[in-house]
Amino acid sequence: MTKISVASDDWVVVCDGRKWLILENKGDAELLNLVIREERTGENPPTRDQGSDRPGRSRSPVGAQRSAVGQTDWHDQAEHDFLAALAQHLDKAAQAGKVRDIILVAPPRALGMIRPQLSAAVMKLMRATIDKDYAGMPVYEIEKRLRG
Repeated sequence: MTKISVASDDWVVVCDGRKWLILENKGDAELLNLVIREERTGENPPTRDQGSDRPGRSRSPVGAQRSAVGQTDWHDQAEHDFLAALAQHLDKAAQAGKVRDIILVAPPRALGMIRPQLSAAVMKLMRATIDKDYAGMPVYEIEKRLRG
């Protein structure tokens, strides 16, 4: 469990590659009361259901050599796009002054995808990052884990 101080009106952003929750603390640091500000879920079926038939092949300009062309991982690309949309959403909120401090909770893979997308304005508001997967949990369980 992770113990972290979440002040009143702080945002706790919980995400993974398919779901994000933006929670706002309406309580105080001692007695968390996280309220859902926004929730979004993205459709992301496996690559085998998204792609075309099979990877292509390329022919060498010299000789009769052929080689396979790697298949695009559509599932991974959809996760990346979903997290980029979250980063843009947080940037708009930061620019508009809607948020004071942000605590980002995401699994390590999602953190690696979203960090390069975060603007300087959002990074300035980022008070903590927690590398845990809480996206599938109910809000009361997230509160419990943040309290430690």
